[in-house]
Amino acid sequence: MDKHSSKVKSRRKIVNPLFHLQTKDENDRHITPDVVKRVRSTGQLNLSSKHLSTVPEKMFTMYDLTNENEINIDLSRVVKEEDAWWSIKPLTHLDLSSNVLTILPKEISMFQDLMVLNLHDNLLTELPEEIGSLNKLTKLFLNHNKITQFPKDFYKLTDLKQLFVSHNSLESISKDISDFVMLEKLDLSNNHLSKLPSGIGFLVRLTELSVSNNGLKKLPPDIVNLRVLLKLDISHNSITHLPDMGELRKLQIFHAQHNDIQEIPNFMGCEQIQEIYFGNNFIQEIPVEFCENMTPLKILELRDNQIKAVPTEIIKLAHLTKFDLTNNDIEDVPNVVGLMPHLQSLKLEGNKLKQIRADIIHTGTNRILRYLREKISDEEMTVLNVPSDVSYDNKIYPDRYTMRNGHILNLAMKDISDVPDECFLEAKEASVSSVDLCKNKFVNIPSGLTLISKYLTELNMSANRISQIPGFFKDLTKLKFCDLSKNQLEDLPECLSGLILMRELILSNNRFKKIPSCIFGMVGLEILLINDNGIQEISADDFKSLKRIATLDLGNNNIHYVPPELGNMTQLRKLEIKGNPFRQPRYAILEQGTESILSYLRDKIPK
Repeated sequence: MDKHSSKVKSRRKIVNPLFHLQTKDENDRHITPDVVKRVRSTGQLNLSSKHLSTVPEKMFTMYDLTNENEINIDLSRVVKEEDAWWSIKPLTHLDLSSNVLTILPKEISMFQDLMVLNLHDNLLTELPEEIGSLNKLTKLFLNHNKITQFPKDFYKLTDLKQLFVSHNSLESISKDISDFVMLEKLDLSNNHLSKLPSGIGFLVRLTELSVSNNGLKKLPPDIVNLRVLLKLDISHNSITHLPDMGELRKLQIFHAQHNDIQEIPNFMGCEQIQEIYFGNNFIQEIPVEFCENMTPLKILELRDNQIKAVPTEIIKLAHLTKFDLTNNDIEDVPNVVGLMPHLQSLKLEGNKLKQIRADIIHTGTNRILRYLREKISDEEMTVLNVPSDVSYDNKIYPDRYTMRNGHILNLAMKDISDVPDECFLEAKEASVSSVDLCKNKFVNIPSGLTLISKYLTELNMSANRISQIPGFFKDLTKLKFCDLSKNQLEDLPECLSGLILMRELILSNNRFKKIPSCIFGMVGLEILLINDNGIQEISADDFKSLKRIATLDLGNNNIHYVPPELGNMTQLRKLEIKGNPFRQPRYAILEQGTESILSYLRDKIPK
């Protein structure tokens, strides 16, 4: 079977012959007086899934104040404040998705305040030139249509932040796409593109780019100029060679599976990389330099390639949790793989392995790792500078030689309730920056952590029996990540407000009845998960100090009232408040996601 035969075909809407195409009059019936009133008060119009064959003509007269019958104005009564002409909101959100539209009328240009336009899942083959006049547009959804090219004026939408054009018939993109300097998300997947324009390197604010399932044979050289790119998907193309990726310093997730790539490029400089997918290519080796430079990597997928050997230096990928080598030409796996501290999934099926029996491979990762540890030779120990008399199965607490490869102290799931200071002294010698003590029987936080406070940036104490945090915790001033979930905590000491470098704090599944006040002193906090507690009330004023907060999970608590001022936290990308006993916002609003929740709350702020 051809290597690329598994490509997903673009979905194309097929109109059922029994489906009744609505007439213009039938389309106009969706613009009722109640709909008009709602549009004027909210600035939003949702005509999704209405079986529309054309855009209702009445949509373009919704703001015509001269037609009393159309807008249902009763001049004999006193006009309410919200119905008065000065309270009318312009149309900012228009949803025409999941219909059978073949044409977008040029009259769309009259809605000059449009910020979000959703045309997803229609039968559009082109866009009118007039769309380029919507200069306030920030989000445009065009996926699942039949668009073959963009009009010239389309590239005047210079305020666009999100553009989704997947599953269309685009054959080329103009170099004028470089004018979209505000663009943050771009999805061009599942089209007919054979190349990308060189101007794509000017999209310096781009955080997500997907060009999967096209006919690309190479990437433009200036793609490495996307310095804030977090996620790049070039899978399912015909790319044979990749440029050095090191300039993509913020890159976290890279999908390149199902191509014709023959070698792994240089990733040196990608200091935040978390996941790399190279499955279904023609890669023959794992470079030693790759192992030495990719220490943050957690997922490495190299299945269905032609790899013949795994270098011993693979152990330097100390954070690796998933390693997929399925269906390669590997005969031997270095025994030191058994020492990788965080490896949870190791897949070796479909290789020509000699030193590991098939029954061991089929037993699973834990059995494979234990087998490899038992086979470690004195020579391999010497290469790692590890004493040969160390028994890794019998020794619970690792020594400095084990810890220094990844600067990690991993004692997860060891059924322990304490760690001797001797172990932390060894960790100090190894400059350990990450400690994992989750799923044990700890009642207290080990005081030995202060011995490595100079280095400690990550701490996982989840799933223990901790009921209080000691005062010395304030000395762990370098902490950026802390997981204290699934414990018995009711409060945190005020002195923890000095942990200003904290980026992610997880307090889920404890016994908090209020949000500890010290949290609002952690000014660098970006992620706060405090769901599944007993929190009864929240104050929007408290959160004003957390100007970087992007993810806030307050779900499954006992919150009876959500303050409208919370809607002013526009920096939030994810707000979770489901599972609380409040009446407002309604569940339908919660289902629409964070942006809708914040917008709803802002509208409720007293004027």
